[in-house]
Amino acid sequence: MKLTRCDHTPAWTALQTQFDTDGRSFDLRTAFAADANRFATFSQQAPHVFADLSKNLIDAATEQTLLELARQCGLEQHRDAMFAGDKINNTENRAVMHWLLRNPPLALMHSARPAIQSVASELAAVHTTLDAMLAFAEKVRADDQITDVVNIGIGGSDLGPQMAVVALDGYVMPGKRFHFVSNVDGHELASVLKKVKVQNTLFLIASKTFTTIETMTNANSAKAWFEAQGGTDIARHFAALSTNVAAANAFGISTTFGFWDWVGGRYSVWSAIGLPLAIAIGATGFRAFLAGAHEMDEHFRTAPLAQNLPVRLGLLDVWYRNFHGFTSRSVAPYHCALKRYPAYLQQLEMESNGKRVDASGAALPFDTSPVLWGEPGTNGQHAYYQMLHQGTDVVPVEFVAVKKPRASLPGHHTLLLANVLAQAQALMQGKTDAGGHKHFPGNRPSSFLVLDELTPASLGALIALQEHRVFVSGSLWGINSFDQWGVELGKVLAKDVEARLLSGDGHGLDGSTAGLLDRLRA
Repeated sequence: MKLTRCDHTPAWTALQTQFDTDGRSFDLRTAFAADANRFATFSQQAPHVFADLSKNLIDAATEQTLLELARQCGLEQHRDAMFAGDKINNTENRAVMHWLLRNPPLALMHSARPAIQSVASELAAVHTTLDAMLAFAEKVRADDQITDVVNIGIGGSDLGPQMAVVALDGYVMPGKRFHFVSNVDGHELASVLKKVKVQNTLFLIASKTFTTIETMTNANSAKAWFEAQGGTDIARHFAALSTNVAAANAFGISTTFGFWDWVGGRYSVWSAIGLPLAIAIGATGFRAFLAGAHEMDEHFRTAPLAQNLPVRLGLLDVWYRNFHGFTSRSVAPYHCALKRYPAYLQQLEMESNGKRVDASGAALPFDTSPVLWGEPGTNGQHAYYQMLHQGTDVVPVEFVAVKKPRASLPGHHTLLLANVLAQAQALMQGKTDAGGHKHFPGNRPSSFLVLDELTPASLGALIALQEHRVFVSGSLWGINSFDQWGVELGKVLAKDVEARLLSGDGHGLDGSTAGLLDRLRA
């Protein structure tokens, strides 16, 4: 399908006028004073996630124009094409169907829409693999001899399952420990191997092609360690999450769970890549994780644009990036179990939308993905909030709070919630100081997401919300959010440089690379 790029629409011109007239000087304090219903207007409940968007630099008229921008760009048609299984990943000629991984089987759907019928064979294959994977997960959970699960992967084969296992630590089966190895730096694998025993460890090798250089380097080293420590039953202690069954078999692995080329790595936690999570929280928990995501899928697919939370967030991202010129967004989860959530979102958004050309290959005249960064509260408050409050850059902040505490230590959760509420309040209100050093300019925007409780279902919904939000901004920018060619060049060059590090041959290199190569070899 052909989309209309945002800067080719009348709404884009109207937004520029609105920004010049009102947006540039918009003041949140004045907006709240003038509108007693502002909180209600700019907040909403979506599946498992409540969002307060009222502390953003936006009014009702601007949001209406942004919604019109979405319509003029064909966002609804693009969304429907994704949910119909169309090949919207045009540079790789692939469908984009991570949403299908959490879709119930046809037999359990009350009324299957026609688009689901058109991908019925793919959906059946999804559930065949899911059932087999969850049966294996339950088998591992019942095996008292397996006390440690080591996931070896990188990128989406690491960030998703690691983030989710850490986030759902309160649901993790006692008696099992989970380790994640991604970096090719041998220190990471070596530190894990010091903690485990051959007879008690299951290694999961997560690589779609079973050729990813970092993953396979770590996998081969883990296999060598296993054999050096007297391990003999590789088939029992290694499993593969890959489509390359032949390569896994050659490695000695007999248990392999695959997935499909319409699943991008950063969208793959719902697939066999989620096996560490399935082992950690069990089949019931994993199905709840998928169900929460599916609820958010249905919200995104069916809710009117004005009441569609992923749409509203994605439109805010466009407003801030292209009109206010904000270069980054800070992610602040006020729940320590979500400590890997910012890192997960970094890949999701910056690998998806960090593009300089549109889907047809034409150079873009406007900016795309912001830089995402953050830490859990209250740690971030004592690290970089100084810059958020008093720095020269305005950085929108996205807070995440959880209503019900997981820990029972008295007073802690109240103090945590007080801090997150106060930080959002302080960013908006500011503080006047004639001397300057204690002056807070205020009027600094933030969004506030609330989960009643951090559960498999609510985490699934939260992640799906962010996936669809990235889709929205990428769709309006007219880019392909589902390829990642920018990852490739450095990996290709690394193969040449690796050989040069061994040989010392610097011929043909630029002066800096040749000098550094000599320095590192000396």
